[in-house]
Amino acid sequence: MAVRDISPERLLPPRISTDSGVPDYRGPNGVWTRDPAAAEAFTYDRFMADPAARARFWRTYADHPAWLAEPNAAHRATVELERSSVAVRILTQNVDGLHQRAGSAVRKVLELHGTMHEVVCTGCGARTPTARTLTRVRAGETDPRCDDCGAVLKLAVVLFGEYLDDRVLSQARQIAAASQLLLAVGSSLLVEPAASLCAVAVAAGARLVIVNRDETPYDHLADEVLREPIGAILPRIVAALAANRRDPVADPRHRGGP
Repeated sequence: MAVRDISPERLLPPRISTDSGVPDYRGPNGVWTRDPAAAEAFTYDRFMADPAARARFWRTYADHPAWLAEPNAAHRATVELERSSVAVRILTQNVDGLHQRAGSAVRKVLELHGTMHEVVCTGCGARTPTARTLTRVRAGETDPRCDDCGAVLKLAVVLFGEYLDDRVLSQARQIAAASQLLLAVGSSLLVEPAASLCAVAVAAGARLVIVNRDETPYDHLADEVLREPIGAILPRIVAALAANRRDPVADPRHRGGP
């Protein structure tokens, strides 16, 4: 399938932030590949039960590279596609908010695994800006608690062993099922149920294109698998999609009509 043959109504790119300096977790040099024990602090049961795990978690995020990261060429390309009048929906496993910072409409970005920009109280459910909690951590608090009820504070991200928000997951499945094209970018497609959105889209008749350095469990469902660097290939894909949108006759599947 040639890239220029794609003429979508929805485009859904998941993870693309590594080119912004945000480390991945499962790649050959990923955080958890190099230090498997670090993943324990990201397990919900361990986080809730062990103050030492919480201390490690907060130390990790206090100096996380994502706080200083800037949107990269892939984020900006997606924004350009949206501005070209292609109907874009972004289903992201990222929690860094770089899609929105690049200029993607907030209503079009669905954060499947939550956001690192908010902290939620596990007791009363109050949400506060993460910066407020990190100020306390940097001042020496290893296990910050809610000012209102004293319960454990947790970053508003989905940890291992924690369920995705039912409303968010339902909306993501509806978007995937309504897509003509699902473009899965930079994801190992190992984390469920987010990865299963590929199967949802294909079962509904969508075309699936996977852009990832390594093999994924969903490669066999894809119309095309691309191994090129994300920052190089995604702008080219987006330019081709936008061109087809402006000139539908360029798409060989176009047969005229309104």
